[in-house]
Amino acid sequence: MLIFRQLFDPQSSTYTYLIADGATREAVLIDPVFEQVRRDAALICELDLRLLYTLETHVHADHVTGAWLLRRRTDCRIALSANGGADGADRYLRHGDRVEFGKRRLDVRATPGHTNGCVTYVLDDRGMAFTGDCLLIRGSGRTDFQQGDPGAMYRSVHEQIFSLPAECLLYPAHDYRGLTVTSVAEERRFNPRLGGELSVGDFSGYMNNLKLAHPKKLAVAVPANLKCGRPDDEQASTADPDWAPLTYTFAGIWEIQPHWLEENAEAVQVVDVRERDEFVGPLGHIHGANLIPLGDLAKRANELAKERPIVAVCRAGGRSAQATSILQQAGFTAVANLAGGMLRWRAEGHAVDGGRE
Repeated sequence: MLIFRQLFDPQSSTYTYLIADGATREAVLIDPVFEQVRRDAALICELDLRLLYTLETHVHADHVTGAWLLRRRTDCRIALSANGGADGADRYLRHGDRVEFGKRRLDVRATPGHTNGCVTYVLDDRGMAFTGDCLLIRGSGRTDFQQGDPGAMYRSVHEQIFSLPAECLLYPAHDYRGLTVTSVAEERRFNPRLGGELSVGDFSGYMNNLKLAHPKKLAVAVPANLKCGRPDDEQASTADPDWAPLTYTFAGIWEIQPHWLEENAEAVQVVDVRERDEFVGPLGHIHGANLIPLGDLAKRANELAKERPIVAVCRAGGRSAQATSILQQAGFTAVANLAGGMLRWRAEGHAVDGGRE
């Protein structure tokens, strides 16, 4: 079984792709974004995968890659094109190379034109391909900077992408309209820049007259990506909250484990967001907890001290997860959800006030 997830960064409209062999749990991650590393690492952990590689389709100009940070967090390797000019990778890829993960692999096809180092990754059964900024959905990457070359891009698309089976699904690095996937057959027929009977001259004329503004992050992203996303201040960029051993979930919630809370309850504010009848009901409540039902939390947040961390609690962890979002919107920065709520707290035998056996 192939495990596949398409992830999205709204700020840069970048797609990141997680692909794994379901039997061995070995995985690769294509085009990670620096600001989304916690999300990606959480998903990898929750799916019980081992990340072997981060892969770049090219040196990006619109966002900073998360490759360096993911290598630091997961001990994976960084792989990218040998023609991209980047330093700091563990493996430099050339046309015809293979990136193996478990019993599956991605075949590397050089597809220059947007940049010299653009590559397309093709799944072993040729049912999926990841085209980066070479071929977009009903469009293409730009060719007006970073070694851009319309003629090279036209040849890349027609020789390396359109030569794949018609039913092969194509996944780009970006889409600015919310489109997620296309196919070789669709783009051969409907792509207004590269499909149908359009010639290399037609394409070059189109691309040379786009007159687009340069990406807003160009001056920051390209130098950073030429170092595989390694930041100047390594410690600041990798810092997680240090007031407790927290876990970040794919749902975007910081969680804390019951055993730590029981041992350190005096150092935090415990906010129970259940209703009053639950607070005094069979599950009981944690000693010293403040009862503020979820529906009242936004208007009563000023009753809490911003200088002390907060742990939100409910029956099973759902309402308290929402409570952490409400508190963050109210300006609280050190906030976590009690994983599993009172059900887990009681199941593990932690002390309660009230309640019944």
